[in-house]
Amino acid sequence: MNPSSGGWVVKLQDMLVSNKQAATIPEKELYASLKSCGFIYGNNIKIANQLVEDVDFTDEEKSKINLFIALFYTHQNFAPQTNLIDSLVSFYSEINETKKTFFQEILNDSSSKLLEKIIHKRIQLDDNFLTKNFNYFVINALLFVDVLAYKRYLNTQKISSTYIKNLEASIETIILNVLSSKTNRTHYDESLIKLFEASLRYHDNIELSYSDAIFNLKTTQEKKYILDIACMCTWNDKTIAIPEQEFLQQLGQDLNLKNTIVKRSIQMVNHFYTVYKDDIALLSSKNVIKSFYDNSNKMVRLLISRNRRRLYKELMDSKELMVLLTKSTVRDLNKEEQKKVQEQLLDIFKSIPSLAIFLLPGGALLLPIVVKFIPKLLPSAFDENRIEN
Repeated sequence: MNPSSGGWVVKLQDMLVSNKQAATIPEKELYASLKSCGFIYGNNIKIANQLVEDVDFTDEEKSKINLFIALFYTHQNFAPQTNLIDSLVSFYSEINETKKTFFQEILNDSSSKLLEKIIHKRIQLDDNFLTKNFNYFVINALLFVDVLAYKRYLNTQKISSTYIKNLEASIETIILNVLSSKTNRTHYDESLIKLFEASLRYHDNIELSYSDAIFNLKTTQEKKYILDIACMCTWNDKTIAIPEQEFLQQLGQDLNLKNTIVKRSIQMVNHFYTVYKDDIALLSSKNVIKSFYDNSNKMVRLLISRNRRRLYKELMDSKELMVLLTKSTVRDLNKEEQKKVQEQLLDIFKSIPSLAIFLLPGGALLLPIVVKFIPKLLPSAFDENRIEN
């Protein structure tokens, strides 16, 4: 099976169906296997439950396989009487009702081929533009949101934009609180906190509070996932410090999770990153936060550079956006202005395929970096005080 060529979805489905020893995997066991293989942490080290022999798959291919495995067994557990591929296409098409720009270019296909294109788009937009370290942290760590949403879809036969939006907003708010809890914050921690803060203001122009984020999480599975993501974000320099452990314990209490679950989640993160530190590129010489911030900057610089001419033209045609970007060089924009900047930038990105990464879940986190680099795209008169490096 080759997840990078056509027909892999049907092939993998047949392999899973024919595996009598794993005809079904209970939800709790499935989540544990997805965590131990790295899927939940955004670092797919191996295939969940060793259901497929690893024949030197790439990171992207492992992500595809693990996502499909997670969706396959979720379907087996909650709606085995329906057709899997048709169900998944319907699910992603339902999401398309609120994210049309994400899927509109691929919805003319059908069945398994369409699903393969959807999964490829969901994992990664373009090998040339998306750095693997960024892919690990932002996109792949949020892939389990698809699984949670699909479970809800199977139970209700519909999925609202509110559910997905609230879940992603809760993740961002709690991560922000996790980062803020650090006693010895580095320059990169502070930068990432500002990045999350800027992004949070864009959620319907209302900043989600910590208590609201906790309230949004209804199921035990959602709560455990948020806790694991929080543990991943606190892991720094080969350990989770005592103050951060105390914050995580409080988070567990707020989520009504037993303290044993919190301790186990911390142990799992420590174990995973200790065992696989040599297999994860972003841990080879830097901590997770520093790598995320560095590679986000590099990725945005590359995207802007490669789309310089077209982006410049689109910006010059958008008078209101130009005015707001000019203001951003001399003062902080208010919430209403930030919302306008985000909306107008996303409208521009829709017309430039290479910039579609910003339309993905988590893509809004990069918009403050985009605004930072755009002045370098424009004439010097745009920012008279800019010092060229």
